[in-house]
Amino acid sequence: MTTRTIALVFHRLRPNAVGLARDVAAWAHQAGCNVVCDESDVDAIAQGAHSHVTASSSFRDADLLVSVGGDGTMLRAVHSLNGTPVPVMGVNVGLLGYLTNVEPEMALGALDQWLRGTEGSAFHYDDRMMLRVLIQNGSTKQSWLALNEVVLEKQQSGHTVRLGVDIDGTHFVTYSADGLIIATPTGSTAYALSARGPVLSPRLNALLMTPVSPHMMFDRSLVLDPREEVVIEVLGQRPVEIAIDGVAVHTLLEGDRVSVLAATERARLLRFNDNRFHQILRSKFGLADR
Repeated sequence: MTTRTIALVFHRLRPNAVGLARDVAAWAHQAGCNVVCDESDVDAIAQGAHSHVTASSSFRDADLLVSVGGDGTMLRAVHSLNGTPVPVMGVNVGLLGYLTNVEPEMALGALDQWLRGTEGSAFHYDDRMMLRVLIQNGSTKQSWLALNEVVLEKQQSGHTVRLGVDIDGTHFVTYSADGLIIATPTGSTAYALSARGPVLSPRLNALLMTPVSPHMMFDRSLVLDPREEVVIEVLGQRPVEIAIDGVAVHTLLEGDRVSVLAATERARLLRFNDNRFHQILRSKFGLADR
């Protein structure tokens, strides 16, 4: 039997996450698996008996990536793969945890189920749509992947920004707003939800465009086919911050453009039960019948 490799990403500022990551590493070592984590995380986890954890700059060859934390840690885990379809198991040591579906006390049992079981009976893989975000700043181009969303938002308090939007090469509208969110169905429960966007099933393939506090009559979200490319241009002299999955990556100036389309890459999440998305939503929002 080929030796499995388990990669670890965890929230270093939460002692319970660090402790559980050490437990996962110890379990994996005892089960005969290789254990790797990012070089910056080795000192936080590799202590005493856990010194068998190996530093690695890439998780592309891992058989499983275990994320111990909240949704932010899950997003960091997915980004560390850069589009490689390594399955990610999220252990919820956070608050809401839409993306994480394994509770801490079940983590080691779930890992054993994955190691010894078969896909389709013991566990399932959920492939999630991602966004390919292309930023053009003059002659400079940058490319990013997003699982949740790309957000273009004002930098200056008390001012709106103007964002011209083209869809499939045709001008749609110029938004005067605090910002604009382009989200995946997975990301519809993130920032887009707080901007009163709709909740989409993650089984869908779609782009969700939601303005943030628009100063105009048209204030609705728009659900687009994944084959429709959205191009956003910064109009006017006010700077715009662009964030990918909650992390600010660049400041946009007048004339800078951002292209957003469905990525060919997918994020693969590991699931151990038959809970559908609407059941998870019901649980997270406390939608019990009265």
